[in-house]
Amino acid sequence: MKYLLIVSLFLFVGLAQAITPTAAQPQNLSAPEARELMEREQLTVIDIRTPREWRQTGVAKGVLRINMLHPDGPRGFLDEVLRSVDGDRNAPIGLICRTGNRTTQVQRFLQAQGFTQVYNIREGMAGSGAGPGWLRRGLPTEPCRQC
Repeated sequence: MKYLLIVSLFLFVGLAQAITPTAAQPQNLSAPEARELMEREQLTVIDIRTPREWRQTGVAKGVLRINMLHPDGPRGFLDEVLRSVDGDRNAPIGLICRTGNRTTQVQRFLQAQGFTQVYNIREGMAGSGAGPGWLRRGLPTEPCRQC
């Protein structure tokens, strides 16, 4: 039930943002582009998947893990994202999930909260129509031992 409520909130915010004439255009990155920006310390990447998913595949090396299904709901998720960028809503943030579907909704949510540089790594960890994904590209990962 809590999961459905949170997903519904993200979808509602996403739909409201999508029909607003001033809605920000989607900003997307490929997995290699995101990795390059991370290496240059020009992008904070956040893996929004669940701890179970992190354990299954590991996580992209150097990313932050913030479960979009935060125990404190959307507000808790937002607060944790803000802490990760020292409260700077203009800091460049990349979002990654399994295939890029959830990151699309979270991207819209963060933009609706005033974030200006939120990038969707659309191919995700496992790949999608947008690309083969972080894992199949052989980009660096690390196990999630504390998930």
